[in-house]
Amino acid sequence: MSRNTTPTAPSRARRILLAGGLLGVGGLAVGAGYVAANRQHPIASAQFVDLAHAVGTLERLAVAPLHTREGWDLARVLRHATQSIEYSLEGFPQPKPAWFQATLGTAAFAVFSARGRMSHNLTEPIPGAPAIAGDQPLGPAAQAAIEMLHRFDRHAGALAPHFAYGALGKADYLRAHLMHLADHWQWVDGGT
Repeated sequence: MSRNTTPTAPSRARRILLAGGLLGVGGLAVGAGYVAANRQHPIASAQFVDLAHAVGTLERLAVAPLHTREGWDLARVLRHATQSIEYSLEGFPQPKPAWFQATLGTAAFAVFSARGRMSHNLTEPIPGAPAIAGDQPLGPAAQAAIEMLHRFDRHAGALAPHFAYGALGKADYLRAHLMHLADHWQWVDGGT
């Protein structure tokens, strides 16, 4: 009995998958073009548009304390941000796998950077980081964040890969820290 070895036309399902894949690649190319063109869009929050504004915003907490309306209290938010800045200098305790950082993490940071703001779970701790207690005094938490921002600014050595975004240059890392603070600030009463 002989078998027919003549090639047949691709099945309908295969054609649909192929077309969908090509559309997906085209969509990624358009998205990558948008991200590249808008990579340094100004940070959406005026309080965190640059290091000087961020430090000024945190210094004002000494004379005009603010509070969060939901989620973590502000001192805990600032301790969390301080942890993140410190880990960018010393290494994150539990990084995502390299494949994640090189794909999804890199893409997420590019999108956040292009729109000038990030969005993340505002009550999720940094993976592997020690728990931060709530109800701490605001003044010392704000001062610790200011000092860590200055330490980051003075740092001239290598930076540790971000646990999700992977390797970032200093300017991009500062941008990530400022967008991180700005994202948390959306829950601060009187913070805008």
